[in-house]
Formats: sequence, C-alpha cells, structure tokens
Amino acid sequence: MNDQARPLLANRLISGLPRKDQDALLDRGSIVNMAFGEVLCKRHDRYTHTYFPLTGFISLTASVAGHAPMEVGMIGNEGMLGASMVLGFSEVPQDALVQGGGTALALTAADTRALMGTAPAFVRALNRYLFVLTLQLAQSVACARFHRVEARLALWLLMTHDRMDRDQFYLTHQFLADMLGVQRSAVTIASGVLKDAGVIGYSRGAIRVIDREALEGTACECYSGIPMLT
Repeated sequence: MNDQARPLLANRLISGLPRKDQDALLDRGSIVNMAFGEVLCKRHDRYTHTYFPLTGFISLTASVAGHAPMEVGMIGNEGMLGASMVLGFSEVPQDALVQGGGTALALTAADTRALMGTAPAFVRALNRYLFVLTLQLAQSVACARFHRVEARLALWLLMTHDRMDRDQFYLTHQFLADMLGVQRSAVTIASGVLKDAGVIGYSRGAIRVIDREALEGTACECYSGIPMLT
C-alpha cells in the first residue's frame, strides 16, 4: 500500500509497529466496510478473518438462554478482532457484532498466522493487547454486578464516543438495555437523568454527547481503570 493510503490506517495497534511490519500487514490486508449490525463471527466458529478497526467499533457479546446477548468487551481502533489467535487457537471465544459502522483492515486468518510466524514485534503487540482486552472482559463482569445503571450507561457512551469520534450516535433504549444486560425501563430512567442534567441529548433514537466532562464524572471508576491503548 502506498504512502498516500497510509494515513487512512488509523488503527493504533498497527501504527505502533515497526514500519516493515506495518507494510507487511497493509500488503496482505484490504480495507472493508463494517455495517452496523453485521455479525463478523460467532462463538465456537473458527476465525476466517481478523479485523483491525479504523473507524467504528465491534462489540464482543456473551449470552445465556432466555436473555438477549450482553456486551462484555469493545474493540475500536485501539485493537484487533482475532487477537486470541496469538495463543495458538483459531476458535472464536465470543460473538463479535458491529455496533458502530465504519471501516477496518481485514486479513485472512491464514495471513494473520503467517505474520505471527515472521514478525516478533507484531506478536508482542498482540500479547500486550490481549492482556488489556482480558482486563476489560474481567472488569465488565464486576461492573455489571456492582455499579448502578446510570454510571454504566455513562461508561458505555464514553467508550462509544472514544471510538466513533463524533458526538451523536443512533441507539435505541432497547439496544442499550440489551448491551448493558438490564431492563429497558432502567435505561429509560438513567438516560432521562442524564438528559435532564444536560449531559446528553436524546431524540428519536439519536443520542448526543453535550457535556463530555460531566459524562466522565457520572461514569463508574471502570472508565479510568482499564487502559484502552496497547
């Protein structure tokens, strides 16, 4: 890929690699669109591709019988879907769903494995990122158990705001309830509190971040407790 195309590659995991490893990734990969709601892979399947988001983000979800899938992790331009392949396994550990439409650099699983065998810096970066992702997955469990819905909603909006790089998103209360693993009425109440306080705006499915600082003040400690970057 030529130098004119390189600025398009906003993925921070890639940008932290040596130039030769960046070039190897870009030469083997292709930029693809990620459509909102697209299922990239499902648990227990084998990875066919790995994805490095450039814009937008991917939700990792877990589910139990009788309940909608709940988000347990989020991957934006700080990381990669498929990092667990560095452990030597190709099985998908969680369902992966596009929750913020955008673009990604996609590589086949075979090309990803080949690069792991020839680029030690790439492997080290994946190991560091996988550690961060593990922290995120573990923290989400404690957060869901102990923190109030209003704080968790603020956390989710902040994480989305970081990865979408815009102030407005189109999200229904039912979607947010499913992602947080709570009743729709709980999200309606929590978003109403934030709206009345002038922290967010909400109209016909469009949520707008008005006061980022206040949103950070409302979010639970989990926002500052888990590093987003490798």
